[in-house]
Amino acid sequence: MHDRTLYEYAVVRLVPRVEREEFLNIGVLLYCRKQRYAEILYHVDQERCCHLAKDIDFEQIEAHLHSMRQVCQGSKDGGTLAQLDQTERFRWLTAYRSTLIQCSPVHPGLCIDAATTHQELFEKLVL
Repeated sequence: MHDRTLYEYAVVRLVPRVEREEFLNIGVLLYCRKQRYAEILYHVDQERCCHLAKDIDFEQIEAHLHSMRQVCQGSKDGGTLAQLDQTERFRWLTAYRSTLIQCSPVHPGLCIDAATTHQELFEKLVL
């Protein structure tokens, strides 16, 4: 029998007008310490985003999400934050912010395979 292990995830949200508090789910960050898994999956549906705001800078959004991926993965190109340990990187990425890209509160769960669970959450919550 496979052991289930604790994971944590947060939904990544695009908030084009912070003052209106409207958002679209565009990604999922998932962290599983035991499996040494930390990753972000994202997809920006430009057509849906334009319903909230017509003047969205999609290049800026893509750059921000790419930066989040580098930090999440601990990439050398991710700067100082990417050099933190995996737990600290996840906590930093999911910290509350009042910006264009925000994360939901962190939610826990149990999984057998973190990558499979991540894909399932992504398909359920974003796609």
